[in-house]
Amino acid sequence: MTKEALQELLEDMSLEEKIGQMNQVAGSFFLGASVATGPMAEKGFTQENIDRAGSAIGVSGAAAVKKVQKAYMEKHPHRIPLLFMLDVINGYKTVFPIPLGQGAAFEPELSMRCARMAAREAAVSGLHVTFSPMADLVRDARWGRVMESTGEDPYLNSLYATAMVRGYQGNDLRDRGSIAACIKHFAGYGAPDAGRDYNTVELSEHTLRQFYLPAYEAGVRAGAALVMTAFNTIEGIPATGNRRLMRQILRNEMGFDGVLISDWAAIEEMLCHGYCADRTQAARRAVAAGVDMDMMAGVYAEQLAALVQGGEVSETLIDEAVMRILTLKNALGLFEAPFKDADEEKEKEIILCEEHRALAREAARKSFVLLKNEGVLPLAPDTKTAYIGPYVDSRNLMGAWSLTGETKDVATLREAVLEQRADADAVFCCGCPMTDRDMKLEGFLECMDEMVSAEEQQRMMDEAVEAAKACGRVVMLLGEDRRQSGEAASSAGIQIPGIQQELLDRVCAVCDQVAVVLFSGRPLDIRRIAEKAQAVLLAWMPGTEGARALVDVLSGRYAPSGKLPMSFPYCAGQVPVHYNEYATGRPHVPGKDKDRFRSKYLDIPNAPLYPFGFGLTYTSFRVSPVRLDRDHMAKDDVLTASVTVRNTGLAEGTETIQLYIHDVAASVVRPIKELKGFCKVTLQPGEQKDICFPITERELRFLTENGRWESEPGVFEVFIGTSSLADMPARFVYG
Repeated sequence: MTKEALQELLEDMSLEEKIGQMNQVAGSFFLGASVATGPMAEKGFTQENIDRAGSAIGVSGAAAVKKVQKAYMEKHPHRIPLLFMLDVINGYKTVFPIPLGQGAAFEPELSMRCARMAAREAAVSGLHVTFSPMADLVRDARWGRVMESTGEDPYLNSLYATAMVRGYQGNDLRDRGSIAACIKHFAGYGAPDAGRDYNTVELSEHTLRQFYLPAYEAGVRAGAALVMTAFNTIEGIPATGNRRLMRQILRNEMGFDGVLISDWAAIEEMLCHGYCADRTQAARRAVAAGVDMDMMAGVYAEQLAALVQGGEVSETLIDEAVMRILTLKNALGLFEAPFKDADEEKEKEIILCEEHRALAREAARKSFVLLKNEGVLPLAPDTKTAYIGPYVDSRNLMGAWSLTGETKDVATLREAVLEQRADADAVFCCGCPMTDRDMKLEGFLECMDEMVSAEEQQRMMDEAVEAAKACGRVVMLLGEDRRQSGEAASSAGIQIPGIQQELLDRVCAVCDQVAVVLFSGRPLDIRRIAEKAQAVLLAWMPGTEGARALVDVLSGRYAPSGKLPMSFPYCAGQVPVHYNEYATGRPHVPGKDKDRFRSKYLDIPNAPLYPFGFGLTYTSFRVSPVRLDRDHMAKDDVLTASVTVRNTGLAEGTETIQLYIHDVAASVVRPIKELKGFCKVTLQPGEQKDICFPITERELRFLTENGRWESEPGVFEVFIGTSSLADMPARFVYG
């Protein structure tokens, strides 16, 4: 449909039809059952409002989508098709590692491929839009939704936001296998006070723009078709009603011209914030801020017509919003093909096909981060191994937001070991339940687990200890339950359940060759684990092929290569913690200064247990001091920084070489280090390679005291190494 035809359609629509396009309703209104991702209290939707709604959330599957679309269009006066949306976060039916795990791969191209495969599956199931990627920068592991982010660094997050948008959307939204991406949550949702979900956010303008906004902007510039508002406040104003945030920053400064959708019931929640006195005021402020679509609050459906008719809201605002929605539907090709890619036969062919499973396995392997290894891994083939822990037989490896993934499609660790190593001398014991008896967890679709009696717990643990005694080594499969991270899963303690820690303690008391495989949706306090175990392998929530990927890595067929995209704290009292912090006026240098009056804790180190960018492999590498091809750099110059990387171990390995830059003195305080580039290199034992990074004026820009992104003359330090711990900088003068 041409732009002119869309305009004619808009002009021919009644006010009620237009407002209908601005409402999103749950699929349960059409089918009687759907995925619920928010409170399902009665919202006062009338049947007429439902029949005019512009989009539906929670309907998927080709047959269901076609049924709903056909019935809807037959009732609609202009036969405008519905948009079908769902949270396809880390895969549809083939589930990839959680986004935080994908960030650990330090390979945005891999995530682009994963997003492309997820889009293919979602598209043949009738979906048009995914609420992904989440571009929120995260620094506080207590917040459960860190699992949806790719970490604590704005540069890395920007690369991933770009890659995922391009993966979902392809070259053209009309193409088969393309769905629209929605950047979320705009803005600052990843910085809730105290790490508590839905809480207020306090960020300075400088911090917001320097650290939190770049990834959103990267996703917008990559062409994301939608942006979702955040639940939180910014400068005391809820994001969903924040006109400056949405109209000035998002639309004017970033150039976003797509559909802006609220999060679930976020317009109505402005009443709870104390920003709106009633639903009438909430509707007026949300539409004034530029929110095009109301997700499941019913506020627009209930209030907007009267506001327009009473002259309190200009119909021009309505027309602008509806035109953006119609333009999206047109870009997807829905006016010509309202069912788009929905195809029952293609579902059978594409979903969970071997190509997709192979990619899921590759992505999982590359996401694993080896945090500690005292010679236990990889597992020697001639030693009897006990696999112990609640994840031995668990299929819940997909993460909290895998709403459409099914556990029946996931192999357990026991099955994967026996599948790949049929002759392996191994025993398997759960050892304990997943969580303590007093811990109550709820998921979107899951009921509470049955409680295990104290007597049964003791029997399980005794069995595991006996198995550990009888074996030369133990692989402990421990971690969070999938419901312990994700939305509405904030945690103050960020440790594995106590019953699992007890199991580890007892096993380590009878075996001195213990490797822990840690399943988690967030960084955890793992000091006791790291003290007890001889090896720690972080598996995140690895997805459909996670168990098979783990056996690949444990056996040594594939060496781990992941790097932490988010620092692991020394303890919960240290968070929020991140590598790119500012220097203080009284910096503490561990082991050197004894001055009490320094910025430090009395009882713990300042540094995290494992920092951003850290990760081991099955070999060792040596990185030479940094070499610069010049010591002065003009604005138009390209300075080259290089190192020589050598594999000093006995096995092939892949290392991620990371470039960090520090602006020594500037008009505003600058981070002690900032990631500006990285490069993966695979080397054979004894092999070495020169790695070069070009540095241009662009890498030196920051938000100056003038409020502009620009560079300033001065001295810069260049660090190149295998993590954010890289030291021995080289210096150059810019300007």
